[in-house]
Amino acid sequence: MIVDAIKNGIVIDHITAGHAMELYSILNLDELDCTVAILKNVPSKKKGKKDIIKIDTLIDVDFDVLGYVDPNITVSIIKEGTVEKKLEMTLPATVTNVLKCKNPRCITSTEQELDHVFKLTDAKRKIYRCIYCESQSK
Repeated sequence: MIVDAIKNGIVIDHITAGHAMELYSILNLDELDCTVAILKNVPSKKKGKKDIIKIDTLIDVDFDVLGYVDPNITVSIIKEGTVEKKLEMTLPATVTNVLKCKNPRCITSTEQELDHVFKLTDAKRKIYRCIYCESQSK
């Protein structure tokens, strides 16, 4: 299989195998009017298998979302056919409007305009808690 190189765009690489469609949905890539390639189960020396997403245009990407979904992801920014910048994701200290608080007594349940903000409380177990009510994300 041959997938063309991109001249200007973004390559999201080292996605845990099977998670590319989740990222595609979260990042609303279906709304783009450009070529988006999803490669699933690509052989990888480090991980055995991985997924890759190639976006044939430069867009704003929420790196916190990428780090939350899979902190092992790498992002390459391509300009004029050359990798201009390569970023490695990590678990973000906070995530905003990525998770929704499930606690019915949380202020976010009654105050609809409030952002859903979660802070990382246990990096090893990837546990985030609501900053308003301390409920754990699920």
